[in-house]
Amino acid sequence: MERKPTIIDVAQRAGVSKGLVSFALNGRPGVAPETRDRILQAADELGFRPSIAARSLSTRTSYALGLVVARDPDVIAADPFFPSFISGVERVLAARGRALVLSVVTDDAAEAEAYRAMAADGRVDGVFLTDLRADDERPRLLAELGLPAVTLGRVPGDGSRLPAVVLDDTPGITEAVHHLVGLGHRRIAHVAGPSRLLHAQRRRQAFEDALAEHGLAPARILETDFSAREGANATSTLLADLSDVRVTAIVYANDPMAIAGLGVAQQNGFRLPDDLSITGFDDSEIADYVYPSLTSARTRPSQWGQEAARTLLDLVEHGSASDVDLPPAGLVVRASTAPPRS
Repeated sequence: MERKPTIIDVAQRAGVSKGLVSFALNGRPGVAPETRDRILQAADELGFRPSIAARSLSTRTSYALGLVVARDPDVIAADPFFPSFISGVERVLAARGRALVLSVVTDDAAEAEAYRAMAADGRVDGVFLTDLRADDERPRLLAELGLPAVTLGRVPGDGSRLPAVVLDDTPGITEAVHHLVGLGHRRIAHVAGPSRLLHAQRRRQAFEDALAEHGLAPARILETDFSAREGANATSTLLADLSDVRVTAIVYANDPMAIAGLGVAQQNGFRLPDDLSITGFDDSEIADYVYPSLTSARTRPSQWGQEAARTLLDLVEHGSASDVDLPPAGLVVRASTAPPRS
């Protein structure tokens, strides 16, 4: 049986002491950045993974971070954002010998209970707070529980001043509307996410504001739960509109709904993009491979996950962390948009 690499092997490979390897892997101060990088690279090359159980006993930390998502599991399974975000988180945590504890729950009450259980059991050292809401009670709860947290986006009126990793999604929607209007579209609809979520609210508001800049009003706005199923249903509703002037373009609040919309439209005899233009949001990998390829707003969720993990680790290890502003969403134009038929 092949011998597992030890901390001594890492120290020899990196040319440092065993104690310095321990400090670097535990994220403790006193290790020069270039030395820490050399130690982490040596550990990665050797395939060394420290024993989380042993480290937890010696340091009274769990060496795990938590992510609780309060959505329908079927929606999570079909949405490429979360797998990509989690892959970014794991990329950082694996290099630091830490783990991610993921919990998918169905409602707000179950989410609150999940945080209470994590705090009571000492299961995690901190949590990622996603899907921010208006009048969000979770920052107050996490402060009461003593759980460090980093938010994806800023919490309005957040008195606890949780560090945030922010990506402004409004430019992606704004650019989509300007692009469609520039092509000649005037009857543009929006298939939105649930209004209780701040990022869904922002995307809807950006849609309305961008149209208003051109002196236009939304042809229609339909709210969904972000699922492909409801995106498909919304598309069927829009295409069945019996008004004299049918919509010529639809801006979707995420890629799964937009891709479902592509399929529904083509099943109903629409030629895309000649009869209907469609845009998505998040620019998931599959957007380049559907037919026609999907015009979508790029958000780079893997990068978001990496920055969120680094920020939360800084908060856990040093007691404070700065906000991080990522590059805003920008539109990637592909084949699903074109001028409307005259």
